Amino acid sequence: MTRMRNTVYGDSPEPGETDPLVSEEVVGNVSKLCVLPPGYRGPPRKGHLIFDANFESGNLGRVDYITELEYDVFIRPDTCNPRFRVWFYFTVENVKSDQRVIFNIVNFSKTKSLYREGMSPVVRSTSRPKWQRVPGKNVFYYKCPDHRKNYVMSFAFQFDREDDVYEFAYCFPYTNARLSSWIAKQEERDNDFFYADVLCDTVQQRNLDIITITSPENIHPTKQKRVIFITARVHPGESPSSYVCEGLMEYLLENTPEAKALRDHIVFKFVPMLNPDGVALGNYRCSLMGFDLNRHWTDPSRWAHPTLEATKALLLEYNDNPSVDLDFYIDIHAHSTLMNGFMYGNVYDDNDRFERQAVFPKLLCNNAEDFSLAFTSFNKDAVKAGTGRRFLGSCLSPRSNCYTLEVSFYSFTNQNSQVIPYTVDGYIGLGRNVAKTFLNYYQLSPASSPPAAQPAPPVNKTKLRAHIRDEVLMVHRQRNNTTKTTLQTDTSRSPTDAIYKPAYEAQLSNSTTSLQSYIKQLRSKMARELTQKQVPSKEMMCTPNSTVSPTAKRVYETLRSMSPLTVTYDSYTPNARVPSPVTNNHNSSVNSRWSEVTTNEYPSQHYQPPPRESASVPHQPPGSRSEGTRRPINRPKSKEPAVGIYTSRSSFRISKTRER
Repeated sequence: MTRMRNTVYGDSPEPGETDPLVSEEVVGNVSKLCVLPPGYRGPPRKGHLIFDANFESGNLGRVDYITELEYDVFIRPDTCNPRFRVWFYFTVENVKSDQRVIFNIVNFSKTKSLYREGMSPVVRSTSRPKWQRVPGKNVFYYKCPDHRKNYVMSFAFQFDREDDVYEFAYCFPYTNARLSSWIAKQEERDNDFFYADVLCDTVQQRNLDIITITSPENIHPTKQKRVIFITARVHPGESPSSYVCEGLMEYLLENTPEAKALRDHIVFKFVPMLNPDGVALGNYRCSLMGFDLNRHWTDPSRWAHPTLEATKALLLEYNDNPSVDLDFYIDIHAHSTLMNGFMYGNVYDDNDRFERQAVFPKLLCNNAEDFSLAFTSFNKDAVKAGTGRRFLGSCLSPRSNCYTLEVSFYSFTNQNSQVIPYTVDGYIGLGRNVAKTFLNYYQLSPASSPPAAQPAPPVNKTKLRAHIRDEVLMVHRQRNNTTKTTLQTDTSRSPTDAIYKPAYEAQLSNSTTSLQSYIKQLRSKMARELTQKQVPSKEMMCTPNSTVSPTAKRVYETLRSMSPLTVTYDSYTPNARVPSPVTNNHNSSVNSRWSEVTTNEYPSQHYQPPPRESASVPHQPPGSRSEGTRRPINRPKSKEPAVGIYTSRSSFRISKTRER
């Protein structure tokens, strides 16, 4: 019987182009995939695990059955960008009580990881909805000869309730749905100091939310105001940044004298999820089109980076507005290799400005136990030139302080040199401490009164919302004018627009060309143009004084009108099941994803794993040790024993070798 080798997503490399970390191709997220033992026929039984990642932020590309105790799990890479394979989030069901398994995450794209320092995945179940970390003693990070000596993270787990669905993730997930629910909850309270609006739509037509928190008096357009602008989640897999941002907003919304003092003196603007498409798709670093948005602040395109372009336009409008003092821009991230919270700042020739921007990190270090001033650095690394911190630091007024706030995916070290793993409450606590630091920075006290100014005329809440909405509409008008000018006359100002306009035309004229393929071709072509330092070729440029062609408009609107759950590229189906171009006659009783991609060479209705191949060393007899043997690393010992589903029995050990 012929067995089909699983395909792992993504595009095949160009001639002469290889990726040593990708030995196989992964297609897309699994959907109710039941992995059965080789040779098994019949309906799935209890204990035949069913994997699923067909939900928001889910990521699981493939599962290989090794033994009844062991499974190889493959991360599905970022859409249109196979370089990044870090984030995973999947569910397991159809388990038996007291069933013990080992999951091997085998295709990480980064070798340097906090798993070396003791980090572990997070887990929750239907009956225990609070996320917890898997005990560190059950997690191993090592080089594996079975996977070309790439680093593999293995963790052992025991299921204890047959009716539960178990969820596993790289870190505590934070989805679009949670943010929307949080915003709706705040709007129900009908406070006069909380306003939510939509700044723009993403490529997949999701909302880019912008939140304003301030006292009503500060919203009047004639009033001089201080603005603090905070963004998060430009990298969709960095979910801790959303919890930090939520903690900061919750502190400002409290009915306390401290929160009121901040609202009276400052206008807080939040874009809590700068990459909604990437979050929904389960990407780690990129947007739908495969772009790392935090490298495109210098010249964002409305076609390719609409959220970035709209946010940048609003920031520059505040900077040019004489009635607005833009004091802070803070972009919140999570770090995958360092511990603690810390900040990145810029280097300036002006010594006064350089010294002034060092004040806020020092104050934050005094307020937050988990913030490290030693890890905080100020630089102008050329690699970071396209980031929000670097770009805005170079173009905003000298009075503006621009930072990147980083928080570890794993832990922080307290004053007693103890390693304390972060929890959801820990991330939220850091956000609250950031808000408290603004009190110290502006030297505000609960009894502080707003600075003397001409009192603004009284307005009702409808007018307040209208004033905030005017800012958004102004940005839309500015974006429309800029895009029209760019496409008509000034292609050198925005080469991405000049490239993406004919790209959409090509997509419409050739329906067989996949979204992923033509984006890859265009990015390669643009890279060649930039490398050769040439102006884009004539066929890539728009004719001067010409309007955007109806064809390009139709294609762009077609992509925008697609449901966020059905936009597809190649064989990858992010959150929906669509017909595959490969025909087959299989009717899988377990609704397996593999029934869509298998060929008639393999007539079984259930997926069976291919034969294993060792890339470097021959198979070892049971009990022997080889170079790839799993060895535990030094991890901090927990004072509290694990309980419930996380208890590891002494008789349950990681197998030293695999019997083939």
